Amino acid sequence: MATRPTPVRTRHAAEVFGGHIRTWRKLHELTVEQLADRVGVNRATISRLERGDGGVSLDVVLTTLNALGQLDRVVDAADPYGTVFGRARSQQILPQRVRN
Repeated sequence: MATRPTPVRTRHAAEVFGGHIRTWRKLHELTVEQLADRVGVNRATISRLERGDGGVSLDVVLTTLNALGQLDRVVDAADPYGTVFGRARSQQILPQRVRN
């Protein structure tokens, strides 16, 4: 099965996100090695994440965010009910009640 190319905007977002991870690590005064130990991965995996490698697993990304104290912020940012659009659409399409 052929893989589709990653869109440019997605690659750019991964690079920016990786840079944010690097900045949080430095603000916590952690080396790549120290963060890798906290996350339970090798140094190369953290380096890949900080470079914006989209192949790093979601589990590693979330565990890294947790180690840096940012997990709740990222999870909250993805909450559809935290947006006007999400709240409006939920009123339109989600059932008011569920029957057995």
